[in-house]
Amino acid sequence: MKRRHFLSTTSAAIAAAALSGCNKSDLPVLRIYTWADYLAPELAAKFEKENGCKIQIDTFDSNEAMHAKLSAGATGYDILTPSSYMVKTLVREKILSPLDHSKLPNIQHVDADYLKRALDPGMAHSVPYMMACTCLAWLGSKVSDPVASYAMLDRADLKGRITLLDDMREVLGAALRSLGFPLNSKDPAQLAQARDIVIRWKKNIAKFDNEQYKSGIASGEFHLVQGYAGDLLQVAEENGDIVVKIPKEGSAFSCDDLCIPVKSEKQELAHKFINFVTDPANAVVNMNFIAFRAPNSSAYKLLSEDFRGNEALFPAPEVFAKCEPIDDLGDALSLWSKTWDEVKAAG
Repeated sequence: MKRRHFLSTTSAAIAAAALSGCNKSDLPVLRIYTWADYLAPELAAKFEKENGCKIQIDTFDSNEAMHAKLSAGATGYDILTPSSYMVKTLVREKILSPLDHSKLPNIQHVDADYLKRALDPGMAHSVPYMMACTCLAWLGSKVSDPVASYAMLDRADLKGRITLLDDMREVLGAALRSLGFPLNSKDPAQLAQARDIVIRWKKNIAKFDNEQYKSGIASGEFHLVQGYAGDLLQVAEENGDIVVKIPKEGSAFSCDDLCIPVKSEKQELAHKFINFVTDPANAVVNMNFIAFRAPNSSAYKLLSEDFRGNEALFPAPEVFAKCEPIDDLGDALSLWSKTWDEVKAAG
């Protein structure tokens, strides 16, 4: 499950340069707007060769950054990989094209159990690409009597050695789950209780952080972190002292989905790409590269026992039942933003 690094801003465009006997300027270009390191380079090269095209990849670091760029008028993209909650926003804003299922025979392999939890269960505008739960990770040699629970965030012996994600949906969501409330609650009273929990956690943590927690736990600077399963499993591959678990109270899970913008001029090629990466064998290659789980039932049996047995990616049913997808907040977004501002302002 070791995730290899790739030059994401040029990514598959490098592979295209290896195609012999072709003038690159004559090749159709499929432009993908996605997260960094989110397509196995060998798959990029394979798709280019099979379809006589070139892939060009641009990257974003948050759903909101992607949305802002599209809202500002950016066009020319043929494939997007937003998280499911952002898909709902893009559909509402008429940015996404409906998918033609007759051109996507491989969607028969998509995990039917996952679709029961998905925000677009009929795959009208999106096909699931990669998913993972948000986890807690700790150093086995530094944390005594560990429990996969948010209660560990209050442990005095770990003060200053803990990080939480710098993300209101993840952190307030974790506090809501610790109280037994829905992860996407819009109830002001529940959010107020969650705010108070996070303010208490804040006094015990080193910082809110989205990047350095990975190197920090690997080096021993941090002993307990909240983070994304793929990132944590990547560093755990290098440091066997790192334990990665989904909190027993439940957690957020996010799925990034394959979508086609309505303004794409390569609708046919975009459908071919979605079908290509949804092929079970190709999904396995991608899972091994990215260290996330593709919701693809036919691919599961092709995975190694080590990958398939990882509880952070394939949680037990009773654990996954307590996990929820991050959903579009609609009019409650302002309430959440206000609550998060109160957390950040608290001493």
